[in-house]
Amino acid sequence: MYGLLSYISSAQIMIKVENLAKSFGGFFAVNNASLEIETGSITGLIGPNGAGKTTLFNMIAGIHKPTTGKVLLGSENITGLPPHTLFSRGLLRTFQIAHEFSTMTVRENLMMVPPNQAGERLWDAWFSPTKVHAQEIQIRKKADEVIEFLEISQVADELAGNLSGGQKKLLELGRTMMVDAKIVFLDEVGAGVNRTLLNTIGDAILRLNKERGYTFCMIEHDMDFIGRLCNPVICMAEGTVLAKGTIDEIKSNEQVIEAYLGTGLKNKIPQKASKHK
Repeated sequence: MYGLLSYISSAQIMIKVENLAKSFGGFFAVNNASLEIETGSITGLIGPNGAGKTTLFNMIAGIHKPTTGKVLLGSENITGLPPHTLFSRGLLRTFQIAHEFSTMTVRENLMMVPPNQAGERLWDAWFSPTKVHAQEIQIRKKADEVIEFLEISQVADELAGNLSGGQKKLLELGRTMMVDAKIVFLDEVGAGVNRTLLNTIGDAILRLNKERGYTFCMIEHDMDFIGRLCNPVICMAEGTVLAKGTIDEIKSNEQVIEAYLGTGLKNKIPQKASKHK
């Protein structure tokens, strides 16, 4: 049964990127990149600095319009759609530097996320206060459930600007839980986070994936973190996709090693060893 479910999951594609390219003044940050993200997977995206990972994320998430190529969400062509439209489709993106409302509490940050709230409309605020109040109670309840899920109850009423870097990353993850997300793109969620909080973030990602069916794609430089969470792992270099496989396959891939170390350094290592024999 498990094998059948695994096969079905792997056969369904959440995101398909076809020959995507982005040029900045003649320089191609992404150059004919193609990849697929399977429904229900936690896909890792790695590569040296300047490989085009963040630019690729930004094109998928609607922040940059591609120069050429297309992006499909399921069977729908979403190429160039703005972030707020993709948000309504269930495609969300977090950032390497967390974007919180620093003068609002953690709970208030979460409650800001659901769209089309009655209290945001002047007519409802004036003439339907009961409706507004009832909706706020529901949203607050959901926010409290998210806070409990992420185990951050101790900072629920703390101003978001006072949180540590890791706590802000947890808050960003929590904001994705306030809507019906299909796929979440995580940009270096582990950057600048201590190991304890990193484990907490990793646990939350795994639980969201297994218990709530979230699909994730994450840029990350911490190979241990990638190895714990991600299968498959995609490696980019020089704006294009270089390899895809398990973490062990990626680590042993000659092209990947060359992309990280450089041809010269890779070839010098065995030569130096042979001289000492």
